[in-house]
Amino acid sequence: MTTEAPFRPREKLVEHQKYFQSIHKHTYLKGPLDKVTSVAIPIAFAATSLFLIGRGIYNMSHGIGKKE
Repeated sequence: MTTEAPFRPREKLVEHQKYFQSIHKHTYLKGPLDKVTSVAIPIAFAATSLFLIGRGIYNMSHGIGKKE
């Protein structure tokens, strides 16, 4: 049996590994776009949820949108 060639050379992987281990940030914020996925998206989701909850409470308290 022959083994498959790796996707990336081992030297390149070791280089990336050393780079990421030398950064003094949280593990989930090390990539260039990780702040978008781990910070901005949850904040946007929370803001949207709070807006919709607030609008629902307002509509219920004023009797808007009731079906007859």
